[in-house]
Amino acid sequence: MVTKEEFNSQSLHYVRTVGMTTMRGRGFYFPVDSAMSKNGRIYVLSRSIERVAPDSLRITMLNEEGEYFGVFGRAGENDGEFRWPCGIALDDKDRVYVTDEHLHRVSIFSSEGEFINKWGTFGTENGLLNAPSGITVAPDGNLLISDSQNHRVQKFTQNGEFIYSIGAEGDGEGEFNLPWGIATNSSSEIYVADWGNDRIQKFSPDGKFIEQYGSTGRGDGQFVRPSGITINSEGYMYVADWGNERIQILNPHGEFIQKLRGEATDSEWAKDFLNVNVEEADARSRANMEPEFDFFNDDPHEESSHIEKLFWGPVSLLLDKEERLFITETNRHRIQVYKKN
Repeated sequence: MVTKEEFNSQSLHYVRTVGMTTMRGRGFYFPVDSAMSKNGRIYVLSRSIERVAPDSLRITMLNEEGEYFGVFGRAGENDGEFRWPCGIALDDKDRVYVTDEHLHRVSIFSSEGEFINKWGTFGTENGLLNAPSGITVAPDGNLLISDSQNHRVQKFTQNGEFIYSIGAEGDGEGEFNLPWGIATNSSSEIYVADWGNDRIQKFSPDGKFIEQYGSTGRGDGQFVRPSGITINSEGYMYVADWGNERIQILNPHGEFIQKLRGEATDSEWAKDFLNVNVEEADARSRANMEPEFDFFNDDPHEESSHIEKLFWGPVSLLLDKEERLFITETNRHRIQVYKKN
């Protein structure tokens, strides 16, 4: 049972918005994941959409205050290029790892964006990949990858050597249906956002099933296509409930604590843009940013698509060293930042 004290100690409130929409350069274009270095540099992975400029697929480097450090990566199949990039993670040397669902591989870059290496081969056998999505660096330095269309999680060394595999296709304990986001806690236990089964699954460091949380639905503690997860130092789970356009907080036992729907304001980059583009700023100042509609169904996507401050496509999560929560939104091309009370 969740107590008032537990809610008060773990509840989050909005801090700021970071980023803005641009097809190239300083901004994001359909971002799908973010990671942060030890010194607070944020790496935002833009997946873009098909048939647009090659440099709209990229990694943008910035910090929370909006200081811009450049971009790297582009569309293509050569070294350092992407087709369907999906997940991003940093190791203890701030090397950047990016999964690619179409190319079935992992690309590795330096902290400044210089290409280092790539590995991965399409297939179904252990050590092969089929649409790798979520990626995280485990406490032991090895990589955990959601091998989505093989419906499993695999563990590799940083050089791509296979260590073990977890799961198979299905909806039973320890089975998956298109797993996506993945995270570990301070005890090296593994949490997987089991996207197609609308649940979170928890495993031991060696891949043994422990527990599962959630079911299909729109109620508290229920999910529709969860895409991302991260765990704080006390074991509380933050879940990107993608299909419900919200973030949910669960305690270490899986009990619901709080949900967030989004409270975005203009980022520093957006303010810079509006200061230059005065006609657009004037039109925006006169617009109704929270219109009232009679929605024809209960799908929260309808509300999110009409009200700008709300999450629209909250896809992935990261916690910084102060345990502030950074929420990447695909459809509004931004990150919302929250912290505990």
